[in-house]
Amino acid sequence: MKITILVLILASAAAWAIQNSPATPSQEQAKEKHLKNIRQLTSGGENAEAYFDFQGKRLIYQSTHPPYTCDQMFIRDLGSGDEKLVSTGKGRTTCGYFLPDGQHVIYSSTHLASDRCPPRPGYERGYVWPIYKDYDIFKADLEGHIVKRLTQLDGYDAEATIRPDGKRIVFTSVRDGDLEIYSMNLDGSGVRRLTHEPGYDGGAFYSPDSKRIVYRASRPQEGELVRDRLLLKEGLVQPTQLEIYVMDADGSNKRQVTHNGAANFAPFFHPSGQKILFSSNMNDLTGRHFDLYLIHLDGTGLEQITFSNTFDAFPMFSPDGKQLVFASNRASNQPGETNVFLADWVE
Repeated sequence: MKITILVLILASAAAWAIQNSPATPSQEQAKEKHLKNIRQLTSGGENAEAYFDFQGKRLIYQSTHPPYTCDQMFIRDLGSGDEKLVSTGKGRTTCGYFLPDGQHVIYSSTHLASDRCPPRPGYERGYVWPIYKDYDIFKADLEGHIVKRLTQLDGYDAEATIRPDGKRIVFTSVRDGDLEIYSMNLDGSGVRRLTHEPGYDGGAFYSPDSKRIVYRASRPQEGELVRDRLLLKEGLVQPTQLEIYVMDADGSNKRQVTHNGAANFAPFFHPSGQKILFSSNMNDLTGRHFDLYLIHLDGTGLEQITFSNTFDAFPMFSPDGKQLVFASNRASNQPGETNVFLADWVE
Protein backbone atom coordinates (compact mmCIF):
# COMPACT_ATOMS: atom_id res chain seq x y z
CA MET A 1 0.00 0.00 0.00
CA LYS A 2 2.85 2.42 0.81
CA ILE A 3 4.44 1.67 -2.57
CA THR A 4 1.13 2.32 -4.28
CA ILE A 5 0.71 5.62 -2.46
CA LEU A 6 4.28 6.62 -3.32
CA VAL A 7 3.70 5.80 -7.00
CA LEU A 8 0.53 7.87 -6.96
CA ILE A 9 2.30 10.79 -5.31
CA LEU A 10 5.18 10.65 -7.80
CA ALA A 11 2.76 10.34 -10.72
CA SER A 12 0.76 13.32 -9.45
CA ALA A 13 3.93 15.37 -8.98
CA ALA A 14 5.12 14.48 -12.48
CA ALA A 15 1.75 15.39 -13.96
CA TRP A 16 1.77 18.72 -12.09
CA ALA A 17 5.29 19.46 -13.31
CA ILE A 18 4.36 18.66 -16.91
CA GLN A 19 1.24 20.79 -16.75
CA ASN A 20 2.99 23.77 -15.20
CA SER A 21 6.25 23.67 -17.15
CA PRO A 22 6.53 25.33 -20.54
CA ALA A 23 7.60 23.14 -23.46
CA THR A 24 11.11 23.99 -24.64
CA PRO A 25 10.73 25.71 -28.03
CA SER A 26 12.91 24.94 -31.02
CA GLN A 27 14.32 27.61 -33.31
CA GLU A 28 11.39 27.08 -35.67
CA GLN A 29 8.84 27.16 -32.85
CA ALA A 30 10.16 30.59 -31.88
CA LYS A 31 8.22 31.82 -34.93
CA GLU A 32 4.95 30.91 -33.26
CA LYS A 33 4.03 34.48 -32.38
CA HIS A 34 0.34 33.69 -31.77
CA LEU A 35 1.18 31.12 -29.07
CA LYS A 36 2.49 32.08 -25.66
CA ASN A 37 3.20 30.10 -22.53
CA ILE A 38 2.85 26.68 -24.21
CA ARG A 39 2.29 23.91 -21.65
CA GLN A 40 2.46 20.16 -22.22
CA LEU A 41 -0.46 18.49 -20.46
CA THR A 42 0.19 14.81 -21.19
CA SER A 43 3.32 12.70 -21.38
CA GLY A 44 3.64 9.36 -23.16
CA GLY A 45 1.35 7.33 -25.37
CA GLU A 46 -1.02 8.71 -27.98
CA ASN A 47 -3.12 11.66 -26.79
CA ALA A 48 -5.27 13.71 -29.17
CA GLU A 49 -8.55 15.45 -29.96
CA ALA A 50 -8.71 17.40 -26.71
CA TYR A 51 -11.78 19.65 -26.48
CA PHE A 52 -12.85 22.19 -23.85
CA ASP A 53 -16.04 21.99 -21.82
CA PHE A 54 -18.49 24.88 -22.17
CA GLN A 55 -16.90 26.67 -19.19
CA GLY A 56 -13.30 26.29 -20.41
CA LYS A 57 -12.22 24.55 -17.20
CA ARG A 58 -11.85 20.93 -18.34
CA LEU A 59 -10.76 18.94 -21.37
CA ILE A 60 -12.02 15.65 -22.74
CA TYR A 61 -9.59 13.77 -24.93
CA GLN A 62 -8.78 10.31 -26.24
CA SER A 63 -5.66 8.52 -25.09
CA THR A 64 -3.87 5.22 -25.61
CA HIS A 65 -1.58 4.41 -22.71
CA PRO A 66 -1.16 1.41 -20.37
CA PRO A 67 -3.18 -0.52 -19.40
CA TYR A 68 -5.29 0.42 -22.46
CA THR A 69 -4.16 -0.77 -25.87
CA CYS A 70 -6.38 1.58 -27.87
CA ASP A 71 -8.05 4.94 -27.33
CA GLN A 72 -10.24 5.55 -24.29
CA MET A 73 -11.85 8.81 -23.13
CA PHE A 74 -10.38 10.87 -20.32
CA ILE A 75 -11.30 14.14 -18.63
CA ARG A 76 -8.63 16.50 -17.30
CA ASP A 77 -9.32 19.32 -14.87
CA LEU A 78 -7.19 22.25 -16.00
CA GLY A 79 -7.01 23.69 -12.50
CA SER A 80 -5.93 20.65 -10.53
CA GLY A 81 -4.52 18.52 -13.34
CA ASP A 82 -6.64 15.59 -12.16
CA GLU A 83 -7.44 13.04 -14.85
CA LYS A 84 -10.05 10.30 -14.91
CA LEU A 85 -11.46 7.73 -17.29
CA VAL A 86 -15.01 8.45 -18.49
CA SER A 87 -15.42 5.67 -21.07
CA THR A 88 -16.02 1.99 -20.40
CA GLY A 89 -12.42 0.90 -20.92
CA LYS A 90 -13.67 -1.53 -23.57
CA GLY A 91 -13.42 -1.41 -27.34
CA ARG A 92 -12.08 1.74 -29.00
CA THR A 93 -13.41 5.26 -28.51
CA THR A 94 -13.07 8.53 -30.42
CA CYS A 95 -14.39 12.08 -30.66
CA GLY A 96 -15.42 13.01 -27.12
CA TYR A 97 -17.28 16.24 -26.35
CA PHE A 98 -18.84 17.83 -23.27
CA LEU A 99 -22.55 18.53 -23.07
CA PRO A 100 -23.62 22.05 -22.02
CA ASP A 101 -24.66 20.87 -18.53
CA GLY A 102 -21.05 19.99 -17.71
CA GLN A 103 -22.25 16.72 -16.15
CA HIS A 104 -22.32 14.56 -19.26
CA VAL A 105 -20.20 13.82 -22.31
CA ILE A 106 -20.72 12.20 -25.67
CA TYR A 107 -18.25 10.01 -27.52
CA SER A 108 -18.17 7.21 -30.08
CA SER A 109 -17.27 3.68 -29.07
CA THR A 110 -17.10 0.13 -30.44
CA HIS A 111 -17.62 -1.53 -27.05
CA LEU A 112 -21.03 -3.01 -27.90
CA ALA A 113 -19.44 -5.13 -30.63
CA SER A 114 -16.48 -6.35 -28.57
CA ASP A 115 -14.51 -5.65 -25.42
CA ARG A 116 -11.36 -5.87 -27.52
CA CYS A 117 -9.77 -3.18 -29.64
CA PRO A 118 -10.72 -3.46 -33.31
CA PRO A 119 -7.76 -4.27 -35.58
CA ARG A 120 -5.71 -1.46 -37.04
CA PRO A 121 -5.57 -1.41 -40.86
CA GLY A 122 -2.41 -2.26 -42.73
CA TYR A 123 -0.87 0.20 -45.16
CA GLU A 124 -0.76 -2.00 -48.25
CA ARG A 125 -3.03 0.60 -49.89
CA GLY A 126 -1.04 3.54 -48.56
CA TYR A 127 -2.00 5.78 -45.68
CA VAL A 128 -5.61 5.06 -44.67
CA TRP A 129 -7.97 5.84 -41.81
CA PRO A 130 -10.19 3.07 -40.40
CA ILE A 131 -13.93 3.72 -40.49
CA TYR A 132 -15.05 1.17 -37.92
CA LYS A 133 -18.62 0.06 -38.60
CA ASP A 134 -19.19 -0.63 -34.90
CA TYR A 135 -18.79 3.00 -33.82
CA ASP A 136 -21.94 4.42 -32.24
CA ILE A 137 -22.40 7.67 -30.34
CA PHE A 138 -23.12 7.43 -26.61
CA LYS A 139 -24.00 9.82 -23.83
CA ALA A 140 -22.28 9.15 -20.50
CA ASP A 141 -22.03 10.75 -17.08
CA LEU A 142 -18.74 11.82 -15.55
CA GLU A 143 -18.41 8.53 -13.68
CA GLY A 144 -18.29 6.63 -16.95
CA HIS A 145 -21.81 5.23 -16.87
CA ILE A 146 -23.56 5.06 -20.25
CA VAL A 147 -26.77 7.08 -20.00
CA LYS A 148 -28.05 6.66 -23.55
CA ARG A 149 -27.09 5.31 -26.94
CA LEU A 150 -27.74 8.17 -29.38
CA THR A 151 -27.27 6.31 -32.68
CA GLN A 152 -28.90 2.96 -33.43
CA LEU A 153 -28.17 2.18 -37.09
CA ASP A 154 -25.50 -0.18 -38.39
CA GLY A 155 -22.33 1.46 -39.65
CA TYR A 156 -19.97 4.24 -38.66
CA ASP A 157 -21.38 7.05 -36.48
CA ALA A 158 -18.71 9.34 -35.01
CA GLU A 159 -17.04 12.77 -35.14
CA ALA A 160 -19.76 14.35 -32.99
CA THR A 161 -19.50 17.94 -31.70
CA ILE A 162 -22.10 20.25 -30.14
CA ARG A 163 -23.39 23.65 -31.17
CA PRO A 164 -22.25 26.48 -28.86
CA ASP A 165 -25.89 27.31 -28.10
CA GLY A 166 -26.25 23.71 -26.91
CA LYS A 167 -29.18 22.80 -29.13
CA ARG A 168 -27.81 20.39 -31.77
CA ILE A 169 -25.12 17.77 -32.36
CA VAL A 170 -23.33 17.54 -35.69
CA PHE A 171 -21.75 14.20 -36.64
CA THR A 172 -20.53 12.00 -39.50
CA SER A 173 -22.28 8.81 -40.56
CA VAL A 174 -22.18 6.22 -43.33
CA ARG A 175 -25.87 5.32 -42.88
CA ASP A 176 -26.78 6.37 -46.42
CA GLY A 177 -23.85 4.63 -48.11
CA ASP A 178 -21.33 7.48 -48.09
CA LEU A 179 -19.59 9.46 -45.36
CA GLU A 180 -21.89 12.45 -44.88
CA ILE A 181 -22.56 15.07 -42.20
CA TYR A 182 -25.78 15.00 -40.18
CA SER A 183 -27.19 16.90 -37.22
CA MET A 184 -29.51 15.76 -34.44
CA ASN A 185 -31.00 16.89 -31.14
CA LEU A 186 -29.08 16.20 -27.94
CA ASP A 187 -31.25 13.15 -27.29
CA GLY A 188 -30.57 11.63 -30.72
CA SER A 189 -33.89 12.62 -32.27
CA GLY A 190 -34.54 14.90 -35.24
CA VAL A 191 -31.73 13.63 -37.48
CA ARG A 192 -31.11 15.77 -40.58
CA ARG A 193 -28.69 15.09 -43.42
CA LEU A 194 -26.62 18.17 -44.29
CA THR A 195 -24.26 17.03 -47.08
CA HIS A 196 -25.02 15.06 -50.24
CA GLU A 197 -21.87 15.26 -52.37
CA PRO A 198 -19.83 12.10 -53.19
CA GLY A 199 -16.73 11.84 -51.03
CA TYR A 200 -15.82 12.05 -47.36
CA ASP A 201 -17.53 14.86 -45.43
CA GLY A 202 -16.66 15.04 -41.75
CA GLY A 203 -14.82 16.60 -38.83
CA ALA A 204 -17.48 19.29 -38.44
CA PHE A 205 -17.63 22.12 -35.89
CA TYR A 206 -20.13 24.95 -35.45
CA SER A 207 -19.22 28.62 -35.54
CA PRO A 208 -19.29 30.63 -32.29
CA ASP A 209 -22.74 32.04 -33.17
CA SER A 210 -24.01 28.52 -34.07
CA LYS A 211 -25.06 29.68 -37.55
CA ARG A 212 -22.38 27.98 -39.65
CA ILE A 213 -20.46 24.70 -39.84
CA VAL A 214 -16.85 24.18 -40.93
CA TYR A 215 -15.77 20.73 -42.11
CA ARG A 216 -13.28 18.76 -44.20
CA ALA A 217 -14.26 17.05 -47.43
CA SER A 218 -12.83 15.05 -50.30
CA ARG A 219 -14.21 15.51 -53.80
CA PRO A 220 -12.79 12.59 -55.81
CA GLN A 221 -12.92 12.54 -59.58
CA GLU A 222 -14.73 9.71 -61.36
CA GLY A 223 -11.85 7.23 -61.32
CA GLU A 224 -10.91 8.12 -57.77
CA LEU A 225 -14.53 7.77 -56.68
CA VAL A 226 -14.58 4.11 -57.71
CA ARG A 227 -11.42 3.53 -55.66
CA ASP A 228 -12.82 5.40 -52.65
CA ARG A 229 -16.08 3.45 -52.68
CA LEU A 230 -14.19 0.16 -52.76
CA LEU A 231 -12.10 1.31 -49.81
CA LEU A 232 -15.19 2.41 -47.90
CA LYS A 233 -16.71 -1.06 -48.32
CA GLU A 234 -13.63 -2.32 -46.49
CA GLY A 235 -14.09 0.32 -43.78
CA LEU A 236 -11.23 2.54 -44.98
CA VAL A 237 -10.71 6.12 -46.13
CA GLN A 238 -7.60 7.52 -47.83
CA PRO A 239 -7.36 11.12 -46.54
CA THR A 240 -4.56 12.37 -48.78
CA GLN A 241 -6.65 15.16 -50.35
CA LEU A 242 -9.09 16.99 -48.13
CA GLU A 243 -10.22 20.59 -48.47
CA ILE A 244 -11.88 22.85 -45.90
CA TYR A 245 -15.51 23.84 -46.52
CA VAL A 246 -18.08 26.02 -44.76
CA MET A 247 -21.87 25.77 -44.87
CA ASP A 248 -24.82 27.24 -43.03
CA ALA A 249 -26.06 25.21 -40.07
CA ASP A 250 -28.98 23.86 -42.12
CA GLY A 251 -26.65 22.54 -44.83
CA SER A 252 -27.23 25.36 -47.31
CA ASN A 253 -24.78 27.83 -48.88
CA LYS A 254 -21.78 25.48 -49.11
CA ARG A 255 -18.49 27.04 -50.19
CA GLN A 256 -14.92 25.78 -50.46
CA VAL A 257 -12.30 27.65 -48.43
CA THR A 258 -8.99 25.95 -49.31
CA HIS A 259 -7.83 24.91 -52.78
CA ASN A 260 -4.33 23.51 -52.27
CA GLY A 261 -4.76 19.77 -52.96
CA ALA A 262 -3.24 18.87 -49.58
CA ALA A 263 -4.56 16.93 -46.60
CA ASN A 264 -6.37 19.74 -44.78
CA PHE A 265 -8.34 18.68 -41.71
CA ALA A 266 -9.28 19.43 -38.09
CA PRO A 267 -10.82 22.86 -38.82
CA PHE A 268 -12.11 25.09 -36.02
CA PHE A 269 -13.55 28.60 -36.10
CA HIS A 270 -11.53 31.54 -34.82
CA PRO A 271 -13.39 33.32 -31.97
CA SER A 272 -14.33 36.11 -34.39
CA GLY A 273 -16.23 33.63 -36.55
CA GLN A 274 -14.52 35.18 -39.60
CA LYS A 275 -11.46 32.91 -39.80
CA ILE A 276 -10.71 29.19 -39.59
CA LEU A 277 -7.80 27.47 -37.87
CA PHE A 278 -6.93 24.10 -39.41
CA SER A 279 -4.13 21.54 -39.83
CA SER A 280 -2.45 20.88 -43.17
CA ASN A 281 0.58 19.28 -44.81
CA MET A 282 0.49 21.86 -47.63
CA ASN A 283 4.24 22.47 -47.16
CA ASP A 284 5.08 18.76 -47.11
CA LEU A 285 2.67 16.86 -49.38
CA THR A 286 4.73 13.66 -49.25
CA GLY A 287 5.28 13.52 -45.49
CA ARG A 288 3.62 13.69 -42.08
CA HIS A 289 4.65 17.27 -41.42
CA PHE A 290 1.43 19.03 -40.44
CA ASP A 291 1.20 22.58 -39.14
CA LEU A 292 -1.65 24.82 -38.05
CA TYR A 293 -2.80 27.59 -40.38
CA LEU A 294 -5.30 30.43 -40.12
CA ILE A 295 -7.39 31.54 -43.09
CA HIS A 296 -10.31 33.89 -43.81
CA LEU A 297 -13.67 32.39 -44.78
CA ASP A 298 -13.17 33.59 -48.36
CA GLY A 299 -9.86 31.73 -48.63
CA THR A 300 -7.63 34.81 -48.35
CA GLY A 301 -5.11 35.83 -45.71
CA LEU A 302 -3.49 32.44 -45.16
CA GLU A 303 -1.12 32.53 -42.17
CA GLN A 304 1.04 29.75 -40.73
CA ILE A 305 0.62 29.44 -36.95
CA THR A 306 2.87 26.54 -35.86
CA PHE A 307 6.40 25.68 -37.02
CA SER A 308 7.24 22.47 -35.17
CA ASN A 309 8.50 20.47 -38.21
CA THR A 310 6.39 17.56 -37.01
CA PHE A 311 2.66 16.98 -36.46
CA ASP A 312 0.37 19.71 -35.06
CA ALA A 313 -3.39 19.21 -35.32
CA PHE A 314 -6.80 19.20 -33.61
CA PRO A 315 -6.85 22.84 -32.49
CA MET A 316 -9.68 24.26 -30.40
CA PHE A 317 -10.10 27.71 -28.89
CA SER A 318 -11.37 28.03 -25.33
CA PRO A 319 -14.89 29.48 -25.03
CA ASP A 320 -13.45 32.89 -24.10
CA GLY A 321 -10.99 32.77 -27.02
CA LYS A 322 -7.97 33.29 -24.76
CA GLN A 323 -6.42 29.83 -24.99
CA LEU A 324 -5.74 27.21 -27.64
CA VAL A 325 -5.48 23.47 -27.09
CA PHE A 326 -3.92 21.24 -29.72
CA ALA A 327 -2.19 17.88 -30.21
CA SER A 328 1.43 17.59 -31.33
CA ASN A 329 4.40 15.26 -31.72
CA ARG A 330 6.72 18.04 -30.51
CA ALA A 331 8.87 17.21 -27.48
CA SER A 332 8.01 13.50 -27.84
CA ASN A 333 10.26 10.91 -26.24
CA GLN A 334 9.24 8.03 -28.53
CA PRO A 335 8.45 7.84 -32.27
CA GLY A 336 4.74 8.40 -32.83
CA GLU A 337 4.14 9.81 -29.35
CA THR A 338 1.45 12.49 -29.44
CA ASN A 339 0.65 14.81 -26.56
CA VAL A 340 -1.84 17.53 -25.70
CA PHE A 341 -0.60 21.12 -25.39
CA LEU A 342 -2.26 24.26 -24.08
CA ALA A 343 -1.20 27.78 -25.03
CA ASP A 344 -2.30 31.35 -24.50
CA TRP A 345 -3.57 32.82 -27.77
CA VAL A 346 -1.96 36.09 -28.83
CA GLU A 347 -4.07 37.97 -31.36
